[in-house]
Amino acid sequence: MILPATMQAMVLEKQGHPLVLKTLPLPKPGKDQVLVKVIACGVCRTDLHILDGELEHPKLPLIMGHEIVGTVAATGSDVKNFKEGDIVGIPWLGYTCGHCKYCHSGKENLCENAKFTGYTIDGGYAQYTVAYEQYCFPLSKEYANASGSPLLCAGLIGYRSYSMTGEQSVNLGIYGFGAAAHILTQLAVYQGRKVFAFTRKGDTKAQAFALKLGAVWAGDSSQLPPEKLDAAIVFAPEGELVPTALKHSDKGGIVVCGGIHMSDIPSFPYSILWEERVVRSVANLTRNDGDEFLKLAAQVPIKTTVETFPLTKANEALDNLRAGKIEGAAVLIMEPGNL
Repeated sequence: MILPATMQAMVLEKQGHPLVLKTLPLPKPGKDQVLVKVIACGVCRTDLHILDGELEHPKLPLIMGHEIVGTVAATGSDVKNFKEGDIVGIPWLGYTCGHCKYCHSGKENLCENAKFTGYTIDGGYAQYTVAYEQYCFPLSKEYANASGSPLLCAGLIGYRSYSMTGEQSVNLGIYGFGAAAHILTQLAVYQGRKVFAFTRKGDTKAQAFALKLGAVWAGDSSQLPPEKLDAAIVFAPEGELVPTALKHSDKGGIVVCGGIHMSDIPSFPYSILWEERVVRSVANLTRNDGDEFLKLAAQVPIKTTVETFPLTKANEALDNLRAGKIEGAAVLIMEPGNL
């Protein structure tokens, strides 16, 4: 493959400021890395947290983006599992050390020396990116387009959150009906669970979307669901939803906080936690999560709903996501005609 000397990228130079279009030298893969020509990259709420300064100490300047679908354009000398032309997905977890106590105990998502795509290493808001071979997932041709991007974070983090709700949970509440929720609802319905979707007040469009995907009920978070919940996942970054979810939960219910950032959780009476209810968080993902979820995604099969933007419109995509104007997921696409 003949490679260009330069590429275009949308770059974060300072938190709290819009991204800037730059022409940069083409990155070169290390010996255990692949160079990937980006087909599409999802726009995630985590990107907003980085942009707005809610997640501190990013690499700067930074190319954001961690829901990357692309084709391998070149490989490092030690790469064994991929070759030029292979379709790959690159997720948030970009590197782990393999020797800390978390890596040794099967909890690489908590690695003390982890690197994160689009946060501490450059990501996919660009025409090309590099990634460590062991942290890329092979993708089928079906997902070699914008529809595959949301699977790489909204899907993976959603799946890890979902796996923590317990196998016996039937009534599942989902608070915040965005990219992760629209993927997870399809999986939950496929597995015979009843989904109760909670949206922003007055967001009838999102409620209708949830019902279309198979939710048995949809309303705003101030409303009582018609049945008690066995488990709930809070994807929205509003801490006040945690006590709300506890109030809606049955005895032994599990409330999972599925985001990387959340506003402060207000104090609440012990009575709504009592009777063995549980509140827990989710951090990052493991490669095993990815393997399991992508296999299930093909079985269901999961169909993502996306709104696409050219790379140069990344700021517009981020603004629309912040304003709640995206149904499903926002995705940047890299076709030359869109740059």
